[in-house]
Amino acid sequence: MVDKTVPELARETLKQLIARKMAPTPANYRSVFNEIGRLPNDPPFPLEELRKIAQSLPTRTPGQQKQRALLEYAVSQMNWRGVQDALVAYGAFTPRESVESSGFGGMHNGNGNGKAAAATHPPRPETPAAVPGAPGLTREFLEQIARLIEFTRPALGNDDARFAEQTAEVIQALRAPDADVMQAKKLLSTYTHRVSFAAEDQAEIRSTLLHLLQLIMENIAELSQDDSWLKGQIEALMQAATPPLTLRRLDDVERRLRDVILKQSEAKGRALEAQEEMRQMLRVFIERLAAMSHSTDSFGNEMEQNAGLIEQAKSLAELTPVLKQVVSATRAIAQQSLAARDELQGMRDRAQETEAELVKLHLELDRVSAQVRHDPLTGALNRKGLEEALDRELAVVRRKDAPLSLAMLDIDNFKRINDERGHDTGDQALSHLAKVARDCMRPQDTLARFGGEEFVILMPDTSLESGIDAMMRLQRELTKQFFLTGSDRLLITFSAGVAQLEPDEDRASALKRADKAMYMAKRAGKNRVLGA
Repeated sequence: MVDKTVPELARETLKQLIARKMAPTPANYRSVFNEIGRLPNDPPFPLEELRKIAQSLPTRTPGQQKQRALLEYAVSQMNWRGVQDALVAYGAFTPRESVESSGFGGMHNGNGNGKAAAATHPPRPETPAAVPGAPGLTREFLEQIARLIEFTRPALGNDDARFAEQTAEVIQALRAPDADVMQAKKLLSTYTHRVSFAAEDQAEIRSTLLHLLQLIMENIAELSQDDSWLKGQIEALMQAATPPLTLRRLDDVERRLRDVILKQSEAKGRALEAQEEMRQMLRVFIERLAAMSHSTDSFGNEMEQNAGLIEQAKSLAELTPVLKQVVSATRAIAQQSLAARDELQGMRDRAQETEAELVKLHLELDRVSAQVRHDPLTGALNRKGLEEALDRELAVVRRKDAPLSLAMLDIDNFKRINDERGHDTGDQALSHLAKVARDCMRPQDTLARFGGEEFVILMPDTSLESGIDAMMRLQRELTKQFFLTGSDRLLITFSAGVAQLEPDEDRASALKRADKAMYMAKRAGKNRVLGA
């Protein structure tokens, strides 16, 4: 796309229509607009025409009714693949005579004459051999149903032996060389009822387990109100237990929790050591007090005896041995006091060192717990962190009446990058986009990973037009900073939708509008930015 805004492209398109003396029809406008913007000139989706075709289809059987409803839905979503699948499936429920008698087979020539259509079009290639007694059901179609059942079976559990036996029976009937379609249909009819029951059971089990997990976490939170570092763990588990669940999301949470659990076990071990050291210290202290008390009692008794001897002494010769005993006893009690003081001082120093280590471990636990608000791959906020950031920004918007815009970004062709170059390269591409985005953002902007290859950027004090310009600048920056994978340079592009928060609008509604605009940008050809 050229380096012009949408309004500039629109003005240039009108000028070219006048200069070329072209009628201002939607088709001409679209053609010139795409030419100036260097965009693919894809034909428009014939929404109304396909809707009329869908409404004209007969619905004589339940299968036709279902496929017509699927066709109408695919048309409303402008989904060509869905339209194709619905029409192909509709043909399986429509006998050839019914199609020809209704005139639908002559639709191509515009006059409803099926014979004319057959005369003007070449013969169709041969289709796969149909199952006897059911013209619309081919061997390939029955095999697809069998594979579908095989792929679905693990999700329905293996606890019901009868259900597993019935599944094997249906698959065997569908794959039999001389498959009896009526018998297979009867088996499928009974099997679908059993599948519905199994699916309901699995859904109920999953819902109950999630509810039990949430109750356990709430109970842990109530019992551990004084342990601030546990809040991060609880929030991570609550986030993981909130649908929709994804394996990647659960893996991220598991990795963080393992780190926290490791730190927790280390802190618990040091706390137990500290408790044991404290017990030893108290025991020694009590022993020393008892010893000192005993020594003091002995010293007192000895002093009393010496005092009696001093009183009875009549000469210096008799007094000298008594004085020696007094000095010796005094020196002994003094040495015992000094030794007890040194030992208690050493134990106090060890207790202070242990306390410092525990404080350091708890600070580390707080740091690790805080990481549950960030995506470990890109360093951006995760959905929990995004919700908190949005709440803060919404409070500022309400207080200051300032504009707030948010952009929803989705990397173009990300699945192809993963499929062709591996998931490691896909992860590196996500990190590359996050790094370039942070380089282009203002300090007050916020980057969050919404899920998969989707990111959200919060832009406070930013109008819708300025938000669109900011995303286009980021697109241009990505064209300058190529993503390197090995020796290859890979251009990373994204489609984005930007929404400015409306008065009294909640965060969910704003995100939904931005997501819808991003989807329209994808539909319009990717690598572009649209406002909501």
